[in-house]
Amino acid sequence: MQTVAELDLPHLPVEDPAFAADPVRYFREARAQHPWLAKSNIGLLIHEFTAIRELLGQDEKFRPAYDGIVDQLGAHGTPWGRFTEQQLISLPVDQHRLLRDAFAAKFTPRFANQLRPMMQATITRLLDEWAPKGRFDFEEFASYFPISNMFTLVGAPVEEIPGIRSSLETLGLAFSMDKSRLPAIHEAYDRLESLVQRLIAERRADPEGGARDDLLHLLIKTADEGGVDQRRLADLIIFFFIAGYDTSKNVLTHTMYLLLQHPDMYERCAVDFDYCRKVLDEGLRYFNPGSVPRFTNQDIVFRDVLLPKDTMVWFNLNISGRDAGVFERPDDFDPDRPLQPNQRHVAFSLGKHMCLGQFIARAQLQEALHQIAQRLRNPRLAGDFGWRPYPGAWGMHGLPIAFTPADKRVEA
Repeated sequence: MQTVAELDLPHLPVEDPAFAADPVRYFREARAQHPWLAKSNIGLLIHEFTAIRELLGQDEKFRPAYDGIVDQLGAHGTPWGRFTEQQLISLPVDQHRLLRDAFAAKFTPRFANQLRPMMQATITRLLDEWAPKGRFDFEEFASYFPISNMFTLVGAPVEEIPGIRSSLETLGLAFSMDKSRLPAIHEAYDRLESLVQRLIAERRADPEGGARDDLLHLLIKTADEGGVDQRRLADLIIFFFIAGYDTSKNVLTHTMYLLLQHPDMYERCAVDFDYCRKVLDEGLRYFNPGSVPRFTNQDIVFRDVLLPKDTMVWFNLNISGRDAGVFERPDDFDPDRPLQPNQRHVAFSLGKHMCLGQFIARAQLQEALHQIAQRLRNPRLAGDFGWRPYPGAWGMHGLPIAFTPADKRVEA
């Protein structure tokens, strides 16, 4: 058995913009030195697909490391720091179980499917506004879809979408570990918390003022029945905004980028609703925004390597699906790819911290892709794009496209 300190591990420059543009290449080169582990300035990096699956599901051996991130950024004692340390995923085991159990039963596939008409109406409205342009930044367009859905679900005033969208863009960069962003992060968090607290207060003062079956009503009712206090309720709704924005936007943008290179697949998405689901699942294997930070709760021996207690590790979900040791032709985008159960992507994480909103995310992405393929015909890349910092909410920064607008949605 060897300790981490005794290993000759590759050091990866995750803070380098060149790394964010192509982390897969860096991780593949690192494997020549060690097959599943690397080091960086922010902690150890676990990047092999099988190692991620085997370790991330062992909840008792790890704890969330968001307090470590707050410490590295020097943000203890700030409102954003408090939220980050006390959000749902960061709570002690007993509190996390109590709160998650109170809400998990509500975030079901059935509930997500009940939201599909709202999602369809939202993407139709956005396409009616954007499609006639014939050219736009797809990433910017895509950003308005999840936030518009979230505003509808909690009855927030639509005129505040631009300001909250700007705040969510900033908060999505918080885990890029750049201290210079802290003033903007604090300002963005304050704006979002102010909105959430106001929405809760207004709904409690006038319970009939919003839709009886919207998500805000459901969350308040569930919180009251489960004895969840105001602070925890507000944190959960803030988490709902932050977790649901960049992830959906970045996945939709990158999936569009892949489809620009496969026009036959794109055309099929316009007429085959179920195929859109397959495209998105393959897209999540190929790319997803997530890197999951954890601390080891105990000394862990894995594959004859000792990870000491209180070591900060990052599970690099975002590149795990490109593992050539697990996936045949990992760099080929193939929605019809046959997969075994142990090859299913881990984009929504594993174990007790598996994404609570995954069914909502899947539903809204499928609805969006189906209509986009109908309304934006023959899309093509129309300019340069960049990449967001790694790890953060990683993804593309900009995706300029040109296309032929379709006059209206075509029923498939």
